[in-house]
Amino acid sequence: MSSSSQTASASGTASTSSQSDAKASASMNGQVQGAPGQAEAGRAPSEEKSPSASAADTNHRSPLADFDPLAPYRGAVRRFFVVYRHVMGLLMGGHIAYVRSLPDVQTRGMRSLGKRMMAWIFRPLVDRSLRNLPFPVQLRKRLEILGPTFTKLGQILAIREDLLPPAITRELESLMDHLPPVPFVQVKDIIERDLGAPVEELFATLSSEPLGSASIAQAHRATTVKGDDVVIKVIKPGIREIINSDLKLLEFFGIFLNWIIPEYRPRQIIEEFSEYTKREVDYSFEATNAEVFAANFSDMPGVVFPTIYRELSSDDVLTMQFIDGIRPGSAASLQLSEDERERVIDLGSEAIIRMLYKDGFFHADLHAGNLKIIEGGPNEPVKVGFIDMGMVGRFSPQVKRRLLYYFYALVRGDVENVARYLLDIARIGEGGDPQGFRRAVSDLSRYFARQGQTGTISIAQLILESLSLGGRYRVFFPVEMTLMVKALVTFEGVGRTMKPDLDVVAVSQRHVRSIFRERFDPRTLGGELLSNAPEFIDTLVQLPRLMSSGSAYVEERLNDRTPSGDPFPGLRGSILAGACIIGGALGVVQGGPIWLWLPLFAIGFLLALFKT
Repeated sequence: MSSSSQTASASGTASTSSQSDAKASASMNGQVQGAPGQAEAGRAPSEEKSPSASAADTNHRSPLADFDPLAPYRGAVRRFFVVYRHVMGLLMGGHIAYVRSLPDVQTRGMRSLGKRMMAWIFRPLVDRSLRNLPFPVQLRKRLEILGPTFTKLGQILAIREDLLPPAITRELESLMDHLPPVPFVQVKDIIERDLGAPVEELFATLSSEPLGSASIAQAHRATTVKGDDVVIKVIKPGIREIINSDLKLLEFFGIFLNWIIPEYRPRQIIEEFSEYTKREVDYSFEATNAEVFAANFSDMPGVVFPTIYRELSSDDVLTMQFIDGIRPGSAASLQLSEDERERVIDLGSEAIIRMLYKDGFFHADLHAGNLKIIEGGPNEPVKVGFIDMGMVGRFSPQVKRRLLYYFYALVRGDVENVARYLLDIARIGEGGDPQGFRRAVSDLSRYFARQGQTGTISIAQLILESLSLGGRYRVFFPVEMTLMVKALVTFEGVGRTMKPDLDVVAVSQRHVRSIFRERFDPRTLGGELLSNAPEFIDTLVQLPRLMSSGSAYVEERLNDRTPSGDPFPGLRGSILAGACIIGGALGVVQGGPIWLWLPLFAIGFLLALFKT
């Protein structure tokens, strides 16, 4: 396979060949791969610095030399006015587009006069190349003009179909995240600066031609001195400073936009985006993510994640194993045997469902370009590889359990529980209508269930439409839910590319049932009980005192039935009774011993029976 079979750009999006890319590549200084001691053409001898001199400089630097608490704010004033100009231009251009979209009946005579006058005033203030475009196109173009931070923001907005209108998300999907590469001499300087040695000592070969160039970073093929094929991802110079300044400005604009369009929750979107972007410009997070995935799937040799070379990595440089494989949907993937394609579908679906509903730690930037089909040898079966793990999603244990129950009910067609479990994950906004949302989700699930009887259905589409209903009823979901849908869309799309008549529901049922059985396996429940052992020990230690206090209280209530005008004793008894019954129920569910939960049930029922 050629080196282009794996694209390991910062965002996982492959760089396409374009005229500008060719010019940028041609402008690079000529490089001979890995020739020891060879200097780049065009670099003056005076610019060369010996490793010993660099080491001496490093040793004499103050430990606080790189500490600059004001760094995110430098240049922020100028950047503020640039961003402010585009935000105001977008708001004015959006009003112009809105007035232009009004039907003729609303723009005749004196109708909508105030809106039309305002649009007339705004018109000369908006860039003439943008003002006649629909609002979604204006938004996309302004994000592209503002640079890499805002391009990334647009890509996050593109998946928030639960919050934004479809016209906007569809337009933002066309945001491109590939740019002409930076000169190789700059890439080499960053590698040497971060790893503290010349590249000739670190790598046997290092290709000057990039595998991909995204808005944040670019990637190059290389070979270690031990002969391992690797990919080196390098963050472009100056990008981190730009992004940090932009994120500070976005936080301010998020507060401002929250006053204007609170229904789209801009402040929440920007906070989520900032969290993900800060992790994406620090490769130590991606290195850790890859190692966590490898550990989670250590019992599945058919699922492969790239090995991380920590000694050749830093915050700005990431060196990882090169996974040579076929892209799903390519002509080569369709040449696989039927058994091999079945195995690819089974491995991929099991891996994605397991990430989501068992581990609660999943690849949040899944698309066909980040999946690899690794062909096996004569006695080795085909494998599936995952790459580019800079963006991951996490579910808390509680959300993960609810999502497992939700997905299990979904593939079984249990309409009522589908709505109930989905609502348990949501956050109800001000003026929300959870019961209306629940009815709408139930109706939607019934419709999809009927569709499934006559043909194939998309589980990802059903989940996405269910989440989209949330905006109507002021019911909101975490961004991880839409990232989950993106992973399921990839599973369905890749699966049907390999096998057009794939029954997604049947495949999902098989794998989620396996996770469901494991979840309620007595050994699993016993392990959870052991993890909660300190709390149980505390309860056991206090159990005699609680039982003594409870029996004394019951005896007192039996001997004194005098009516009282104080409602609080009865309230306290009700609370204590409920606590005992809930404690007993938890003991049963967690597989606790009978001598623990039976007394709790008894005390609870006695208190409930004799409370005033």
